[in-house]
Amino acid sequence: MNPKAEFDLIVYGATGYTGRLVAEHLAARYGVGGAVKWAMAGRSAAKLAEVRDEIGAPAETPLVVADAGDPASVRAMVARAKAIITTVGPYQLYGSDLVAACVEAGTDYLDLSGEPNWMRAMIDAHHARAKETGARILHSAGFDSIPFELGVYHCQEAAKAAWGAPALRVKGRVRGMQGGLSGGTAASGAATMAAIQKDPSILAIMMSPFGLTPGFDGPAQPPGNAPEEDPDVGPVAPFMMAVINTKNVHRSNLLMGHPYGRDFVYDEMVMVGPGSAGPGFTDMNSLPGGPPKPGDGPTKAEREAGFYDILFVGVGADGRRVRTSVKGDMDPGYGSTSKMLAETAICLVNAPDVAGGVWTPGAALQGRLVDRLQGHAGLTFTVE
Repeated sequence: MNPKAEFDLIVYGATGYTGRLVAEHLAARYGVGGAVKWAMAGRSAAKLAEVRDEIGAPAETPLVVADAGDPASVRAMVARAKAIITTVGPYQLYGSDLVAACVEAGTDYLDLSGEPNWMRAMIDAHHARAKETGARILHSAGFDSIPFELGVYHCQEAAKAAWGAPALRVKGRVRGMQGGLSGGTAASGAATMAAIQKDPSILAIMMSPFGLTPGFDGPAQPPGNAPEEDPDVGPVAPFMMAVINTKNVHRSNLLMGHPYGRDFVYDEMVMVGPGSAGPGFTDMNSLPGGPPKPGDGPTKAEREAGFYDILFVGVGADGRRVRTSVKGDMDPGYGSTSKMLAETAICLVNAPDVAGGVWTPGAALQGRLVDRLQGHAGLTFTVE
């Protein structure tokens, strides 16, 4: 954390669709200059002022001009904040210089990345240096992958309370979801495919559940690539976000010192029975209208009508089961994600005991982030 910072948080990309939702949440819940000192950042001062007024933020909300194409402006922005929240993606195209600047300044960094190839590159390049400077780098601080990463953490806490030991296997099962995913997710997927074509070695990282755990390779994991009958929940189908979420769960386990065990098994599928999410969320191209465009998004009413419901089944060594769930009160890709990102950043800057490094949100903040998200971001964590 940057101790000399003028602001707790700067929202970089505040004029984009998701960034403006983050700013709107901060303005509505915290105002300006109160308990949370924050600013809006983007390429155009005029556009920032326009968005500030449109979202109802106070006129005195600080505005910071910074452009990914101007490294000096990015470094100047980073020097002013304890933490940078960035929604400017795809991150493999626009995020690398910002991460590097944050690491060198000792400034915390949070994004919504679902790009494992780029995240692995950031881990390899910056984890050791971030430990030295104290910068806490948190990728995937939205729907990918907080409800899943913290959902596993919460399930394991329930298993320990019930049996005195962690579950050897946890199944993540999307039980219901409305609202779809963001345009940034589609753009990130396209950027990742282009990167693989340029560098085929990236494919190995994408295919491995342990692609984000350099130096550790765990046991074989369920492939999750075909419909099957799950004895615990019934018919299930592949879930398109499993490719990123499973990697973050295994990295979380590694960073915490393998509290789930070194032989931990985790997979994600979509329940396809009556009343479940259905097969429409297994493939981005099957969403109504095809993949959304970056910057596009649902109306306020559509965001508020959205939700998600994820079941976790923990399986003990003796076959005992524990069932827990994570639910969100808005659509996953925009409304809930923007609240998660903002509140995770606040939780982080209020956690000076967390060491520097390239973290996952759940590993860095654990139970206090569960509490923060339940209190401020519309998530519920339940033992069923």
